[in-house]
Amino acid sequence: MTDDTSGDARTDEIAVVTMRFDGSDPAALNAVLSKYVVLTRMVDGCRNVDLCASTTVPGRLLVIQKWADARSQRRHFDSALMVEMAESCTGLLAAPADIDLWDGVSAHDLA
Repeated sequence: MTDDTSGDARTDEIAVVTMRFDGSDPAALNAVLSKYVVLTRMVDGCRNVDLCASTTVPGRLLVIQKWADARSQRRHFDSALMVEMAESCTGLLAAPADIDLWDGVSAHDLA
């Protein structure tokens, strides 16, 4: 674990983000999030990002992101791309998005 002066306590750990969206207009929301995922894959520090559709809740979409470190994840969340995605969701959501931050656990940590 590494502390630095920017306030990110764990910059050497993989940062995982989940964003769950319940769509009032699922087709339009899917288009917005699909564009966001494709563009996010090109961002420095992004290790992976996927868009998933719930098989049990119609209109529910989940974005799962894995970042090289917390600093990269935070930089992305403050980016114009993130702001554009959030603004594009206006009127497409049945409820506010549920966003959660996770520490990535590797097999090496389990030994």
